[in-house]
Amino acid sequence: MNFDLTPDQEQLQTRVRDFAQAEIAPIAEKLDKDGKFPTELFKKLGELGVMSIPFADKYGGMGLGVFESVLALEEVARADQSLAVSAMVSMATGLTLSRFGSQPLIDKWLPEIVTGQKICAIAGTEPNAGSDTGGFKTRSRMVGNDRWSISGEKAFITNAGTDISLFTLLLTVSSPPEAEKKQFTLFLVPNEAKGYTRGEKYGKLGWKSSDTRPLYFDDCQVDADNVVGGAHKGRWVLHKGYQAARLFLAACSLGLAQASLDHSIRYAKERQAFGGSLGRLQLIQEMIAEIALQVDTARLLTYRAAWNVDQGRDNLKELSMAKYHATEAGTKCADLAIQVHGGWGYMDDCPVSRYYRDNRICTIGDGSSQIQKLLIARECGLEVNFT
Repeated sequence: MNFDLTPDQEQLQTRVRDFAQAEIAPIAEKLDKDGKFPTELFKKLGELGVMSIPFADKYGGMGLGVFESVLALEEVARADQSLAVSAMVSMATGLTLSRFGSQPLIDKWLPEIVTGQKICAIAGTEPNAGSDTGGFKTRSRMVGNDRWSISGEKAFITNAGTDISLFTLLLTVSSPPEAEKKQFTLFLVPNEAKGYTRGEKYGKLGWKSSDTRPLYFDDCQVDADNVVGGAHKGRWVLHKGYQAARLFLAACSLGLAQASLDHSIRYAKERQAFGGSLGRLQLIQEMIAEIALQVDTARLLTYRAAWNVDQGRDNLKELSMAKYHATEAGTKCADLAIQVHGGWGYMDDCPVSRYYRDNRICTIGDGSSQIQKLLIARECGLEVNFT
């Protein structure tokens, strides 16, 4: 068992880290205060090649794996988790399109996502239904032989309303209202589609510079060619897309946890209290040791899950364990980092206070911690009922 990165992986990690620390970290506080999506900074990520990492070279990608994507997202999140989340949502959505979309759809819509000059969204959650896809109400119906009409509402969707947003992958109920069992179809809905509107941005606790808003569909008509993964097969396709998103979100929490450790060690060495450095106090040492432990265990689980995906082993138990532990660890590390920083840790100009706010959603989004536990239990062979 080899835990070392290859020279190419180390080079990629270093390149992204150097960019993130030089270009992103110094303005992360301002991005948080402004609450605007940083279009030009996102495009710079594209120019660096971050968005192209997991895509085949025939689409302009680097042809690398999910593991390399995790390495890059971790470094971006170490500087600013909000930007990393915008990147990971677009990356996971693009991967879903590349895996399940028709060749004409891929050829038309994927290249600008791979270059990072455009961004895309995936929309499942509704105002009254998140992990419970059976509760979805947004519906699609055939109109003639080659068109679908979509009506309904989605909530808490990332990336749909920026000035470079290109399309949204949208999950709809496609079975008749009277059907005993719901069927679902996933559509690629271009941002300029008639009947598709984006609501106002939400006011949020964290991730303030990422774009999050409700989406509305009123007889929004799209071509039958815009179906992704086949009619009435959308629920399975969306769940596959969410598996990638969960792993990427674990990487985003891992990066934030590492940043919490970085700042805590630095502050403990520099801050003078009780006749010496804060870091010489055993209770401070205990907290920093706990942060370090949480970071390393989160990294091991996340890297293992990513490596296995690249080996063709999409182990749902490993993916759920990585998502659950890394996101919970991120919040715990940020909380302990605030404690290490004392009163300053509670102030807006202290980075760790932003980390605490940003990571809070990570234990909810893309399948809550509670859902991950149920999935882990089911994969252990227990009888689990989600209804």
